[in-house]
Amino acid sequence: MVFDSYVVKNGKKLRRGYTTGSTATAAAKAATYVLFTGKKIDRIKIGTPAGIELDLEVNILEIKDRYVAVSVLKDGGDDPDATDGIEIIAKVEEIEAGIELIGGEGVGQVTKPGLPVNVGEPAINPVPRKMLKTEINKVLPADKGVRVTIEVPEGEEVAKKTFNPKLGIVGGISILGTTGIVEPMSEKAYQDSLALNISQAVALGEEELILVFGNYGKRMALELGFREEQIIRMSNFVGFMLKECVAKGVKKVVLLGHIGKLVKVGAGIFNTHSHLADARLETIAAYTASLGGSQKLINGILNANTAEETINIIKEAGYEEIFNILARRVSIRAKEHVNGELEVRSLLFSMKREVLGRYGGW
Repeated sequence: MVFDSYVVKNGKKLRRGYTTGSTATAAAKAATYVLFTGKKIDRIKIGTPAGIELDLEVNILEIKDRYVAVSVLKDGGDDPDATDGIEIIAKVEEIEAGIELIGGEGVGQVTKPGLPVNVGEPAINPVPRKMLKTEINKVLPADKGVRVTIEVPEGEEVAKKTFNPKLGIVGGISILGTTGIVEPMSEKAYQDSLALNISQAVALGEEELILVFGNYGKRMALELGFREEQIIRMSNFVGFMLKECVAKGVKKVVLLGHIGKLVKVGAGIFNTHSHLADARLETIAAYTASLGGSQKLINGILNANTAEETINIIKEAGYEEIFNILARRVSIRAKEHVNGELEVRSLLFSMKREVLGRYGGW
């Protein structure tokens, strides 16, 4: 599918963008191509996990015998964030074999557990890592290898405007993106487009809908045997989507999500955007305390870097039952939010796609 930079949502024309992962991938692929062909180019095409092909402008910064540097500007479309417009550079040098990925200046380093990337590694998430290797291999001669260093000159400064410091990612930004594409997030237009999916599912005769936050949730739902027609993305708008389900005659839903998102619902937070509210660790700690968790255990949870990190802390203490309790609380709060007009089951999972807790007769 060729990239269409504009989409129409709720009658409004909005512009798509592309992620830092796609930006870094384009720079790295272009640099690899130039290194081994000696040909100068000003554009490069890359595939994305969304199945959309991007054709991006590149800027060749430096060409040496065994080394090429190329930059690409990140474009967030009509959903600009702190990284919109920044320059991402890929420096590619020839090695004997394989593809080595290195985080250079302005790319953060992971210093705390609980993230998709191991401690000590550059903050280049799994999907962008796969994108980089896949696209580089398309232009890399079979008998050659490359060392790819990703740099973001403004990265350290830009990262101060993100949640990276809080997450223990130091020295720069993260290279992110699960689809490679940034969809415009005009809130009203986006909510309307999400609600339309409920209408379509109801029209197809679906009686129970599976509400997920995004791509990770969708993949988990499919692995659990739910059909794609049942699965509805809700993004951060949990409360809005629950009420839309009621308005459209839905009687049963499953709230399925990573513990770091879904536990917020258990605390009565129905817009889960991190800028609005966050009580993840406090909620997990409170319910662990209700089971008799020690002060040391509670402090460990409260001092965790992420909700994901609390999983091992809780398991090592033998308090796994807390996950089912949290799932039950999610269902209770969701049902209260719509005045009891929905039957709500819930399921919490980890980044390893492990089912942690369930509620509702699974």
